Amino acid sequence: MSDVAATNPSNDLFHRLRTSLAWIAAQFWATLVLVLAGAAWTRLPDSYAWQVGLSLFVPLVLLAAALLLQAGTMRKLLHDEKSRVHLTLGVLTLLVWAAIVWAAWALLDWCSDQIPEWAGYLNSRASAHMRATLFTYDHIQSWLTILVWIFRWIVVPAKVIPYAMGSAQWGWLLPWRKIIRLLFNWRWWLAVVVAALLAVEWPSHFFTGEPLGTVSHQVWAVMLKLAGTYLLAIVCWVFLLAWCAVLLCRSEPAAEKPSDDSLVPAPVGAGPLGEDSVRLPLPEGDDNSSRNA
Repeated sequence: MSDVAATNPSNDLFHRLRTSLAWIAAQFWATLVLVLAGAAWTRLPDSYAWQVGLSLFVPLVLLAAALLLQAGTMRKLLHDEKSRVHLTLGVLTLLVWAAIVWAAWALLDWCSDQIPEWAGYLNSRASAHMRATLFTYDHIQSWLTILVWIFRWIVVPAKVIPYAMGSAQWGWLLPWRKIIRLLFNWRWWLAVVVAALLAVEWPSHFFTGEPLGTVSHQVWAVMLKLAGTYLLAIVCWVFLLAWCAVLLCRSEPAAEKPSDDSLVPAPVGAGPLGEDSVRLPLPEGDDNSSRNA
């Protein structure tokens, strides 16, 4: 890595993106292929045994390809060959983190289903004045919905992505200090918040308006909105992975190296005897022996 990239986080970010162009390009086209293949999988018939077997085998292949794509991109962005595990092990570790994310989302889905009941209970516990002004049912329901959204799109990704990148690169011998230091870095959380707003919240407003124009115009509008949503999601995902790699590699403070003009301790008399040298007196015994000689 160049010296400029090593000292400037933004230069380091774009340096990692430039050197990982093949994997980054694969994030765009391979993800689209996987999405289309998943949509085609839902249309597979199941009249015969071989069709049932194929319908069970295809999702496994798609999952393996998706994990391989993410593991390869993460490893390339990290640029660290030291203690790197085999790609197969890195992919298997991502399977564990994917299961954790799935479990977290299932729990958040359950929380979303419970929001009306929780909102009604909290509203009933407030005073009559507060129930009519601040802690209304609609307000509490909106606050709980926002809280679940924050956990789903900010907290869970911010917690899981650093561990997933570390395990994809180093297996289960994770650099715990680096990851924990990253999790306390405000720049990482700011990046996750911006990515969630751009990739999730903003595209959610694309489809809220009333459809206008002819049928052909509406079809093209929907296609453009879907393309914009897809591009925003992939771009934010790639930049988030690259920024995580930058912060992971910079979270360990480098050892201080003395500069060329710094003072380095040296033993007395190591250099030539000159004007600035100090002549130390010899011990008494050595002085007498030299006189007798």
